[in-house]
Amino acid sequence: EVQLQASGGGLVQAGGSLRLSCETSGFNLDDYVIGWFRQAPGKERGAVSCILSSHGNTYYTDSVLGRATISSDNAKNTVYLAMNSLRPEDTAVYYCGAEIDVGDPAEDYCSGPGPKNFAYWGQGTLVTVSS
Repeated sequence: EVQLQASGGGLVQAGGSLRLSCETSGFNLDDYVIGWFRQAPGKERGAVSCILSSHGNTYYTDSVLGRATISSDNAKNTVYLAMNSLRPEDTAVYYCGAEIDVGDPAEDYCSGPGPKNFAYWGQGTLVTVSS
């Protein structure tokens, strides 16, 4: 059974940093794309970053480019999203999703329909950035 569990959220001051974790089980990370998405109150869930662990291909949405780093630790079956220079507009519930890798680049999974490309989801973790 594919399972994902996101953690690491919390209250952070603007300019601060944090690292979110997505612990996975039930599948091989090399066979899946993992995406981080976020949803702010009243807004749709949107992509933050995606990674293909098999070859390290990554994608970042423009709003976090240069401030976020996605990485995977296959030994721990965990994907991380480290973010720095946090802004109040980063406040959202962050979700990690998984989908079988069919050979597309990470950008293709994250963009377009975005969340609709992913069949498996963990529960969200709330990130609140205070000004």
